[in-house]
Amino acid sequence: MKDTAASPAPGNLDALRLEVAALIVEALNLELEPASIPADDSLFGEGLGLDSIDILEVALVVSKRYGFQLRADNEDNVRIFGSLRSLTEYIGANRTQ
Repeated sequence: MKDTAASPAPGNLDALRLEVAALIVEALNLELEPASIPADDSLFGEGLGLDSIDILEVALVVSKRYGFQLRADNEDNVRIFGSLRSLTEYIGANRTQ
């Protein structure tokens, strides 16, 4: 039997992706619509253009909102923060709230 808590349904993941995008926009005071953030574009550099300080801010608000810790020393951070989709999937699999 599949664990649905660890793997949100695709529709739920789409809703979560928009929620996470809105959280990023609000936390960083970005002047863009959350829905305009492409799911697969990089969050760094040429994509959304975030830097390491921005990612720390995002990690803090994600940790507070979803009830789990994103650690700076996690070797998977490059993958986790690679795109909005990868961040959303990680949140969906690890959230406690």
